[in-house]
Amino acid sequence: MVRRTASSRDAEFTEYAASRVGWLRKVAYLLCGDWDRADGLVQETITELYVKWPRAGRAENRDGYARTVLVNTFLAEQRTSWWRRTRRGGTAPAAAWADVDATIDLGQALAALPPRQRAAVVLRYYCDLSIEQAADLLGCSAGNLRSQSSRGLDALGRSSDDRPAEGSRA
Repeated sequence: MVRRTASSRDAEFTEYAASRVGWLRKVAYLLCGDWDRADGLVQETITELYVKWPRAGRAENRDGYARTVLVNTFLAEQRTSWWRRTRRGGTAPAAAWADVDATIDLGQALAALPPRQRAAVVLRYYCDLSIEQAADLLGCSAGNLRSQSSRGLDALGRSSDDRPAEGSRA
């Protein structure tokens, strides 16, 4: 058995965290709809990953482990008192969403969804998890996940239908 020193473990963690912080931030933003809250979620996620790095570093799917920690952190935050979740109105850096389709304001549409629907949609369609993987991560049945995803997609479709067509006046 090869033992890793604390400094090599720290270096390995730092390399992993630095390479995934942008991705975690995008997923966190899609979950909560606020850049400041997303930064806080990522900070809490990275802190928990560091504490659990001896286990997380050995995980077969580190990204899956990190995503699970992030989603659980988000859902736990949703259960806290409303005064702990104040919206600070952060704005997105221009380059942060270069890969997101600009035909609808995805952040605003996702923010209108209930937290579990939002998590189901983000996990299934942004993180590209299977129904079983997403259901396992959210601690629900595959049928419940399908229902949450379907309702979330229907709501997103309605929000895009409510937007005026490009070039038309509202």
